[in-house]
Amino acid sequence: MISRELRVFLVVGSLTVLVDFLVYRGLVWTEMRVDMAKGIGFLAGTVFAYFANKLWTFNRTAHAAGSALRFALLYAATLGANVAVNSLVLSALSEIAAAMQIAFLFATGVSATLNFVGMKFFVFKPVMASGTK
Repeated sequence: MISRELRVFLVVGSLTVLVDFLVYRGLVWTEMRVDMAKGIGFLAGTVFAYFANKLWTFNRTAHAAGSALRFALLYAATLGANVAVNSLVLSALSEIAAAMQIAFLFATGVSATLNFVGMKFFVFKPVMASGTK
């Protein structure tokens, strides 16, 4: 089961990253501050990621109490990690022409790893049958 979930998560994640990157680049192009653009890009992918992962990756069609709140908490934490890693890598590689792309990939890798683990075991955790402990 986890291998199917991981494969689907990677597809959903790829689509989420595409949304994130396109919004990020578009906002930077309008001369918005990089950190602000990165945060907004990340959040734009979040809406897509919630529904795609809920319905497709983890097959949760019924609403589970608190799942949206747990998702928001997870994404708030990973947003902080994403923006911080992006900023640190940009700072460390400021002399390299591809610094923005490299920083984006590092930030995305860190947040994607944290997101899969968080969604699997915290947000969309399997529901126990009644009467079992």
